[in-house]
Amino acid sequence: MPSLHVKKGDRVMVIAGGDRGRVGRVLRVFPKEQRAIVEGVRIVKKHQRPDRARGLPGGIVPIEAPIHVSNLMVVCPECDRPTRVGHRFLEDGTKVRVCKRCAGILDREWTK
Repeated sequence: MPSLHVKKGDRVMVIAGGDRGRVGRVLRVFPKEQRAIVEGVRIVKKHQRPDRARGLPGGIVPIEAPIHVSNLMVVCPECDRPTRVGHRFLEDGTKVRVCKRCAGILDREWTK
């Protein structure tokens, strides 16, 4: 399975397409398809039938569609700018993603 530069929960900016410039959180990642679902980005209309078991109403509902990860850039939590992603090993041997602009750590577990 290919590894991607974006992970679930990352703040990303769209750099190409109709939603260029929008920023949102990654909700789901599909590594095999190299796509991700970002909240508020690539909204499409889905025609949905009512489902009484789950309490869903019928009608036309807006949902987020997957977007290719090549159109996304991770927003660094430290410098608050879109950046390319590098990798570095910490002293304890764990591999983390780092910001290429400010060398800040991008992984959520290490930014606390």
